Amino acid sequence: MTDKTWKKRLRKRIPVRFGVDMPTKIAFTDNVTREGLFIQSALVVNPGTRLLVELTPPEGKVLIEAEVRWAKKIHPHMLHKLKGGIGLKILAFREGEKFYRQVCDALYGCDPGDIL
Repeated sequence: MTDKTWKKRLRKRIPVRFGVDMPTKIAFTDNVTREGLFIQSALVVNPGTRLLVELTPPEGKVLIEAEVRWAKKIHPHMLHKLKGGIGLKILAFREGEKFYRQVCDALYGCDPGDIL
């Protein structure tokens, strides 16, 4: 059996907007990797759906195209207790790839409080 969690996931709360055609839904990341991210949200979409995702940390902007790999629907009142949302695989960067890679490199190599 393949271990899906072999890559290190770094917990980081970054404001994000996402949507199929336009990034209009508001949420936050829960963790990020170089290959993808997890968005914690009561609003989920089906696996296989392609989304436009805009990360908006104070220091920059990142706009990516991503594919939903998995989704877990949780009632909005339970989000503070249970982990619900969508796991995304990054397909392409439209803007801010260098900044995103720098953030990931910094998170992997130093104290996460030093950036974002």
